[in-house]
Amino acid sequence: MAVDTKNELNPTGSASGIITNNDIINSILNSYKHALKNNLEPYHNHVYRVFNLALPYMKPGKDYEILSIAAAFHDLGIWTHNTFDYLGPSVVLATQYSLARNLDAATVSEITSIIKEHHKLTKTKTSQLAEVFHQADLADLSLGLIRHGMDKRRVRLIRKTFPNNGFHYHLLKLFIENLFKNPLKPLPMYKW
Repeated sequence: MAVDTKNELNPTGSASGIITNNDIINSILNSYKHALKNNLEPYHNHVYRVFNLALPYMKPGKDYEILSIAAAFHDLGIWTHNTFDYLGPSVVLATQYSLARNLDAATVSEITSIIKEHHKLTKTKTSQLAEVFHQADLADLSLGLIRHGMDKRRVRLIRKTFPNNGFHYHLLKLFIENLFKNPLKPLPMYKW
């Protein structure tokens, strides 16, 4: 199912509608810079690409905070737990962060759902925001080739604003390493 492009929002008020500075994302990523090391900038750019790809299709208000937190944590377990099976660790980190900020149970549940389901091979059914995030992450992972109806020019502009800087190469390297370690489950984060 493609994203409903008729409901586009421009939350920044700028012509491009691209967010380049998000205090929540920046704070989270800065607190994990020791784990990310030289992957800080590539992961930062991936997070901002996914965030901006999903942004036009969210509801204003609370979704902004949910999307910010989920985007910052969604792949972070790769570096904090040194694993390619990173969904569980990423969920734990996001939950700890959310509970420390006294977010309500429904918000924490939405954030964890987004992270758990962002690599589903089928449509995410937990919420519209989880499905939008799933599609945005896939659009970035595919280098903009799979866009689910997202505007091609916007995808290109987001990719230009936040360059890859080796992010996809790093994922490919992790995939190959994991393929040799776990040949029967080379992509443990993918599920039906």
